[in-house]
Formats: sequence, C-alpha cells, structure tokens
Amino acid sequence: MSPAERTRPTGRDRLRDSTLAGDLSFLLARANARALAAANTALAAHGLKARSYSVLALAADDVRPTQRELAEFLHLDPSQVVALIDGLEQRQLVERHADPADRRANVLTATDAGRALFARAQDAVRAVGLDSLASMTPRDHERLAHLLRLLAFPD
Repeated sequence: MSPAERTRPTGRDRLRDSTLAGDLSFLLARANARALAAANTALAAHGLKARSYSVLALAADDVRPTQRELAEFLHLDPSQVVALIDGLEQRQLVERHADPADRRANVLTATDAGRALFARAQDAVRAVGLDSLASMTPRDHERLAHLLRLLAFPD
C-alpha cells in the first residue's frame, strides 16, 4: 500500500471530500432530507408527518389559508393538499369553511383539538431542531434562517 493510500480517508469521510459534497444544491437537499427525517420521527408520536404538520400549523395560525394558498405556499400539488386536509379533517383537527371573500373557495381553520395537538407537535419539532443545530451558535441559527428565507421566498 502506498503512503497516499494509507492517508486517504475511508468510507463516509472520503465522500465528504468529494466534489458533490461541495455542491450547494446537494447540501441543501441533504440537509432537507436529514431535517425531514428527524421531524417525521418526532411527529410520529403525534400521528403527523412534516406535510400534515405544516397544514395544521397554518390552520392553527389563524391566517385562514385557502386550499389554493396552501398548495402554493407549501409547493404541493392541490390534490396533495386536499388529501392532507381530508386526513386532518377526519381526525377533527381542522375544518373547512366557505371563504367570505370568495364562496367558491374554502378556508382552513384548526379546531380546539387541532390547536392543542399543534402545540404539542410544535414543541417536539422545536426540540429536534435544536438538537440538530446544537453545533451552531444562536447567531448562526439566525443567519441560517435568514438565508433560507431568501431562498424559499425570493420574491
């Protein structure tokens, strides 16, 4: 074995030095996958996943989103949003109401049970988020959130 082969990183460390590991799109995708996996694990105890949690969060926030607004904001197909709402509605966590501004549209609100579940689930998600960002300073958290907002909401 040559000296270069003996000093070459092995396994996962070797891949961290790859060209791909420096690609911003890959890094964002990998960070997203890790964050989703951790969030889904925490949310499972509440019978939720990241997408259903997101819908419930917006319903509990009193912004009264329409189904179309949810689809656009969450970057999901409208049929996916309908399925998520149907699941939450079956559990009596959200309700659809006719939009007073446009009777053809429905707005979504959380029930009392939905608000209570959201509060518990939010605590679980925040705890996971803090754990996954433990190596970062509070200032790093703020900077990362700012940069992600710039990417998520470019307009």
